[in-house]
Amino acid sequence: MGFPSKPLFYILHLPPIFLFLLLLFSTNPTQSAPDYTSLVYKGCSKEAFQDPTGLYSQALSALFGTLVQQSTKSKFFKTTTGTGQTTITGLFQCRGDLSIGDCYKCVSGLPVLTDKMCGKAIAARVQLFGCYILYEVAGFTQVSGMEMLFKTCGRSTAAGSGFEERRDTALSVLANGVASGHGFFTTSYQSMYVLGQCEGDIGDSDCGECAKSAVQRAQVECGNAISGQIYLHKCFISYSYYPNGVPRRSSSSYGSPSSGNTNEGN
Repeated sequence: MGFPSKPLFYILHLPPIFLFLLLLFSTNPTQSAPDYTSLVYKGCSKEAFQDPTGLYSQALSALFGTLVQQSTKSKFFKTTTGTGQTTITGLFQCRGDLSIGDCYKCVSGLPVLTDKMCGKAIAARVQLFGCYILYEVAGFTQVSGMEMLFKTCGRSTAAGSGFEERRDTALSVLANGVASGHGFFTTSYQSMYVLGQCEGDIGDSDCGECAKSAVQRAQVECGNAISGQIYLHKCFISYSYYPNGVPRRSSSSYGSPSSGNTNEGN
């Protein structure tokens, strides 16, 4: 994919046919990191499909059913349902550090959530912290894998004390690691925690390029913010700085230190 000073909604600036409306949240400073079912953003095409015979709805329902079923045994799956103009391509992906059981729990709620948020949109993407689902009706205009869909940068900053050097080193390790790790990588480096993942159907080389692009966007968009998340069409990265050391993390959460976030689509 003027507003009041603190809007709840932003518009994701993509080509007109791929204009997404983003539903954003702001983390309460007193809360722990969101779990894997927390909403990050949603994107819905402004164009809705016309469905007088119910064929689109049937194809979409079949697609969702297949994706949920596949999430009981895989963390990524892409498929197509329907025929002719009612052909719909869709996929789901879970974060690489989720168990299969948690992957299924994450994905199983997405069809209802997607229908509630996007209705009969000809294309939609709903991103939770632990997984996302995406579908597109045949003929939908594609966007670049490097297109930025969403960003969030922590409110707090950490100037000096070698922060930029630590962040840049950690992000460089991440960009290389996500490619050599075949699409998923996470590590800690000198109080920095980084995580990255690419869509499951792109090769290691393209994954590395996508991650490098996301890293560059993080450096520019988030500056000295102590945390940031950048979601491109084909990959995402996350970094967090913990002055007192990176805490032990569970597979159900990741994100920024409990300092609050500002959220923005671009």
